[in-house]
Amino acid sequence: MSRTTVLKTYKLWVNGEFVRSESGRAYEVHDAQGNFWANVPQASRKDLRDAVQAARKAQPNWAKRTAYNRGQILYRIAEMLETRREAIRTELQAVVGIPKRDADAEIDTSIDRWVYYAGWSDKYAALLSSVNPVAMPMHNFTTPEPTGVVGIVCPEPAPLASLTSLLAPVIVSGNTAVALLPEAVPSVGLAFAEVLATSDLPAGVVNLLSGQFKELVPHLAKHVEVDALNLCGVAEADRALNEQSAAETIKRLNHSPSYTRAEWLSERAQGLTWIEPFLEYKTVWHPLGW
Repeated sequence: MSRTTVLKTYKLWVNGEFVRSESGRAYEVHDAQGNFWANVPQASRKDLRDAVQAARKAQPNWAKRTAYNRGQILYRIAEMLETRREAIRTELQAVVGIPKRDADAEIDTSIDRWVYYAGWSDKYAALLSSVNPVAMPMHNFTTPEPTGVVGIVCPEPAPLASLTSLLAPVIVSGNTAVALLPEAVPSVGLAFAEVLATSDLPAGVVNLLSGQFKELVPHLAKHVEVDALNLCGVAEADRALNEQSAAETIKRLNHSPSYTRAEWLSERAQGLTWIEPFLEYKTVWHPLGW
């Protein structure tokens, strides 16, 4: 007997839960040949506010966790991504239109990058901290701290590798994130949320939304609870207005390069310089004993 195939229902990933858009809206995503692939939720401004609220609530406790524990969780993400290789490969081959070999290369890069940043969890602070010379009987220390809630607008090339490259260095230091997935290929990121769901990552640390940039990005840029912004996926011509909105609430701005697919898969898309932009620095003065 013939049977009806059960199609996958994609959902937003907000506060550790898979949710539909509160607006009830959805839009079509097509594969590389232009054929219908899936309906994905079209997030509203209310969904964005919910995601930011979840990220804000989760940030203090996430930052208080030991560096060792955050590294363990990032490594667990790599483990879970390895186990879901086949499902992610199917997404990449369909919506990006790349052969199995290239899809596996992107998955391998993403897994390795999560492991790479897991190793940075207890090392970046040692490299970025300092003991400052002062002309008085005082100890003077400078240490890095997480900025807070980081908004990320993801680019289209290499949707899994670029999402990993933007997300991992943000959360490894204790920040939380609200990421807007690329409009044309959001299903890869929404499928990746299933990895996060089994990775021990606390609810609210990462929130993934699909929808229209023109609706969501301006709201993200001016949201007072967002502390930093990466507009990597926004076209250069559209950045200025959003940067002005971000300046009204004194957000830290850092735009990652507009890399090609090959560049996202290269070592150029990783390193300490990807962690540092989303850190603040605290300087402590302490009197010397006599």
